[in-house]
Amino acid sequence: MPGPRKPWIDAWRSAGEIGSVGLSFVIAVLLGVWIGRTLDNWMGTAPWMLRLFFVFGVVAGALNIYRTLKRYLK
Repeated sequence: MPGPRKPWIDAWRSAGEIGSVGLSFVIAVLLGVWIGRTLDNWMGTAPWMLRLFFVFGVVAGALNIYRTLKRYLK
């Protein structure tokens, strides 16, 4: 049976999750841009899908930041 958790393990885990927030924001935006460009090339609607999915990526990244920080600011 495992013993009690060490507090430094929880601190490192929290630091890792908070540190990954910036990376997840960038990934969300890049994924939105990629989807938008792909749809623009496929449907011939340039640059509208790129703009739309860029905004979706920014919103998704911001929501991820909000949810992550909300967990740690309680």
